[in-house]
Amino acid sequence: MTDTVLASRPASGFAFAGARDYFALLKPRVMTLVVFSGFAGLYVAPAGLSPLMAGIAVLCIALGAGAAGAINMWYDRDIDAVMARTQGRPIPTGRVSAAGAFWFGTLLSVASVLLMAVATNLVAAALLAGAILFYVVIYTMWLKRRTPQNIVIGGAAGAFPPLIGWAAATGEVGLAGIVLFAIIFFWTPPHFWALALYRSDDYQRAGVPMLPVVHGARTTKLQMLIYAGLLLPLALVPALIGLTGTLYAVGSLAMSGLFLVSAWRVWRESDDGRSYRAARQMFGFSILYLFMIFGLLIIDAGSPLGIG
Repeated sequence: MTDTVLASRPASGFAFAGARDYFALLKPRVMTLVVFSGFAGLYVAPAGLSPLMAGIAVLCIALGAGAAGAINMWYDRDIDAVMARTQGRPIPTGRVSAAGAFWFGTLLSVASVLLMAVATNLVAAALLAGAILFYVVIYTMWLKRRTPQNIVIGGAAGAFPPLIGWAAATGEVGLAGIVLFAIIFFWTPPHFWALALYRSDDYQRAGVPMLPVVHGARTTKLQMLIYAGLLLPLALVPALIGLTGTLYAVGSLAMSGLFLVSAWRVWRESDDGRSYRAARQMFGFSILYLFMIFGLLIIDAGSPLGIG
């Protein structure tokens, strides 16, 4: 079915697609969060990089994340063509060819890892390569179409950026870097399930076994509430280990409390009519939440790099 949809649209060659179309393959909205959290990990690390090398490290994180997004779009072009949320992407619309997207993503992946190795260290480069492979192979190719826990396990790929940033500055994987990884890891399921709740028809049509499709809205809402509850004490850990101070502790507690309240509102919302207003609101707030958590981290931790 989806092959027919794709075949009916003109395929654009690599040379004929516009720069804007290739930029869209990088998933720029997702990349914004990735870059910000990666910068935060690098910014608060106790070792220094020159401003130039720090900028290159952040660029590598951005390019690696975008490259993984491009390969994801190449692999998922069949389901993207039948989902309302993704039908306008460059490959389903024929603005970029599948081959063009694949090679674009592959070349960017290699370039970002090699540049990271040269500009910073091998630990950061290995973590960046691992994040790209995890997102492309483990999540996209293996988990996404096979298990409703796809976003739980696969969400680890999106949690790598602050750990990569930390490693770029220090040359090692430290406790603080792992904590920042864990915050995003536990944030990802309720964030993405909020979207999956009001887009469940889309996922069902595409044959993707998201949790609301397989186990229903009630189970999904309960899982969202559990993860939001676990995130509240976890988000305080940076202050408990001395990475930040009182400002972050109070701010993160307030934001995590609001995040938990959002999950509670989703839990209490009726499924009648399937409007999922609370889920839509929680999805929007979840993005603000992560920006605020890492913003507070940056403000309260100071800048050992001297780039702030």
